[in-house]
Amino acid sequence: GSSELRMTFPLIAGIESSMGGFSMRKHVKSYLMWILLCEGMGVLAAFLAKNGIDAFRSDAVKPPFSPPGILFPVVWTILYALMGISAARIILASPNADRSTGLNLFIGQLTFQFFWTLIFFNGKNYGLALFWIEILWVLIALMILSFRKTDTLAALLQIPYLLWATFAFFLNAAVWKLNCNP
Repeated sequence: GSSELRMTFPLIAGIESSMGGFSMRKHVKSYLMWILLCEGMGVLAAFLAKNGIDAFRSDAVKPPFSPPGILFPVVWTILYALMGISAARIILASPNADRSTGLNLFIGQLTFQFFWTLIFFNGKNYGLALFWIEILWVLIALMILSFRKTDTLAALLQIPYLLWATFAFFLNAAVWKLNCNP
């Protein structure tokens, strides 16, 4: 039963105890829905930007600190899963103003992330993408602060995303500088 599961997987027991009495199994559908929503947004953005991504890989001048292309889908799969888990934790929390603010910021940053991909890769507008990612970074930071008021673990799960967005900002800035035609 449940006690055997906790003994076999102590991490699950720790997560369940940090959920203020929520049972993870009871809320699996919510977690799966949010994870699939986030992953789906990433897949859709990548699908719509596929030609732009291919052109970027072959044509754009990249800075020396640009990671190999294979790293991006791996990192984004992990980040979108963490986003989904985090959002599910917030949606399952008791309704209040902080929860609503956090969810609005979540949807806002997810939307900004989606369009950044299209602006950067399809539009090749690296300057606008740089401005866009600055706004995205602020939205992520505000979301983390808001999530923290509702669920500390949900906020902490977003830290890798904020760190990646910080790296992406510098990468975007370098690509813009290396590829702008004055």
